[in-house]
Amino acid sequence: MVDFEESIYKYLNYLSAVKNASEHTLRNYRMDLQRFKDFFQAEGKEEQFELSKVDKRGVRAYIAALTTKNASKKTILRRLSTLRSFFKFHIKEHLLDDNPMDEIDSPKLQKKIPTPLSYESVERLFQQPDLSSYLGFRDRCIMELFYSSGLRISELAGLNRKDIDDRNFCLRVLGKGKKERIVPITQTAAQWIKDYLNHPLRHQDSGEHQAEVDAQAVFLNKWGKRLTVRSIDRRFEEYLKSSGLSGKITPHTIRHTIATHWLEKGMDLKTIQVLLGHSSLATTTLYTQVSSRLKREVYEKAHPLELNRDSIL
Repeated sequence: MVDFEESIYKYLNYLSAVKNASEHTLRNYRMDLQRFKDFFQAEGKEEQFELSKVDKRGVRAYIAALTTKNASKKTILRRLSTLRSFFKFHIKEHLLDDNPMDEIDSPKLQKKIPTPLSYESVERLFQQPDLSSYLGFRDRCIMELFYSSGLRISELAGLNRKDIDDRNFCLRVLGKGKKERIVPITQTAAQWIKDYLNHPLRHQDSGEHQAEVDAQAVFLNKWGKRLTVRSIDRRFEEYLKSSGLSGKITPHTIRHTIATHWLEKGMDLKTIQVLLGHSSLATTTLYTQVSSRLKREVYEKAHPLELNRDSIL
């Protein structure tokens, strides 16, 4: 018999050691599996803490409970994905004979086409931070870098000083699956980063913030430590309200926006895929639906038959 808690530990260790999963990913998987376990505990089914006791009926009851609590389809889909991967691992390791996720259907998730910001909206958002404030200067620097590079919010929060090549205007980024890529940035964004890192208040305590504590991190919170993803989200929420864009966008929207703007300026899909760190070109192709003006042109350039037409003719 394998204790459920022990099985979680083994699985997370596998994700970390073999799959090079990030701390963010491991934390999310841990939370999903813990909630699955907590469901059975609340139902008084303590015996199901043993891995082999989890069956299809229990999984379906869990899905029903999530639905009753009005969990979104996206949330249910993510948690089921976690469970599929979790039980698949234990089947592969011969720790289970039967997979309780077999014949479990996932809800259909309608893929939303991202809505990019206009150039005017980007400018309006960028005007919100108070540049006379050290933290406001930091936030404007974050916005400039977001729009320049298309980084994920977790990638931006994880940036270190050594990742910046200000001579060649590029960054070394550690993305999903701990995959490293080089991302070019504009000269303007590079200058904002340089000015922020050299800001005279970075090494001073004030009523607004404390001096730098983490000498490696690029972006710091008011205590001088590395800025977290959640903190960036909160700051953006404030600026979105003040700009009148609240409810329409998130920090991730800027990633969609720059990808769409790159596309409209003529950048090819393959290059955008590399810059954004997408593992599949299909994900990048979503941006062609945003820019209807270029949809046909991009399709013809990207289609393998069109690429080989000269050789065929």
